[in-house]
Amino acid sequence: MNTKKEITKLAKMKVNELQAKFAEVTGEKTRSPNKTFLIRKITEAVQAKAPTAATSPSGSTTAKAPGKAKAPVTEKLSRLEVPELQARYLEVVGRPTGSTNKAYMIWKIREAQKGRIPVGPRKNAHREGVTFKVLPLRMEAAVVDKLDEAWRSRRIKSRTEFFRGALGHYLKHLGAEDVAALFANDAAVAA
Repeated sequence: MNTKKEITKLAKMKVNELQAKFAEVTGEKTRSPNKTFLIRKITEAVQAKAPTAATSPSGSTTAKAPGKAKAPVTEKLSRLEVPELQARYLEVVGRPTGSTNKAYMIWKIREAQKGRIPVGPRKNAHREGVTFKVLPLRMEAAVVDKLDEAWRSRRIKSRTEFFRGALGHYLKHLGAEDVAALFANDAAVAA
């Protein structure tokens, strides 16, 4: 089984095909209509079943150690096309990317090779006994860009932390102290 080819094919699949593939590789059914989520989970499952050694383009085999990036590859990343960069990203960073931005992928690969970012599958945010819901929020791209500038300039860790803090602050302003208290740590950051 060629893992890279199998992963590349996922982007061209329809949601119902991805749901079937998800069931095939994980043994669980899903009704999720989110292609990005399905592709990521299928990729993780396929990688988990793949052998622990990866072959580089030069033909040499390198064992993947969890949590450690592999040594830098000498070829020029800028000469690679998007699918090749996505495959290299997966190989070096240890998780798939849905990005088609070549500059971002090259930067991330280099950062992983230098040991500046964590590599390997992301840790789940799930906690035992806690159920999470995702809230859809649609905004104009220009507005999101300005929001991102604002929270980054104030050294807030992430967009999610920014939104949680802002919600806590606004709820407190509305007088919903009990609900605002649920966001207390995030609100202190956003204040």
